Amino acid sequence: MSKAIVVFYSYSGNTKAVAEILKSELKNKFETDFLELKCLDESDAFLTQASRALFKKPALLKHGLKYDLSEYDLIAVGTPVWAFAPAPCARIYLQKCTNIKNKQILLFATYGSGLGTQHCLKQMSEILKNKQVAEIKSFLVQQCKIDDLEFVKSAIKKALQ
Repeated sequence: MSKAIVVFYSYSGNTKAVAEILKSELKNKFETDFLELKCLDESDAFLTQASRALFKKPALLKHGLKYDLSEYDLIAVGTPVWAFAPAPCARIYLQKCTNIKNKQILLFATYGSGLGTQHCLKQMSEILKNKQVAEIKSFLVQQCKIDDLEFVKSAIKKALQ
């Protein structure tokens, strides 16, 4: 059976909810691992969070994370959209992950207002293009749709086509 990993950062729980649905949707085709990123230096202040994302400030990730992704066929990475950008934890993880050449990538993001969603995905894609991945697919879920299970499943299925 093919292997997948769902890697995500979730400050409020929205991205985690989508990641859990994604894991469930992948289970029929993939043996799936689940990796929640934890930021050791994340501020609780919204403006500080937005500033760190916008200006691409570094984030301190918890120790012991898996960065070598050579065993996976599909790598899914999720983040909230903060100030037109991925959360610093997700960005740093993408920069640090290794052995993803020729891998299938699925990016996903959760958002409130809708501003900056495409820019966020573009930033994540740019990091991955330097790592020579095979293909990058993506989907977005607005905060008000996270509890709509059919909507989220549909977005996932469409992205995986």
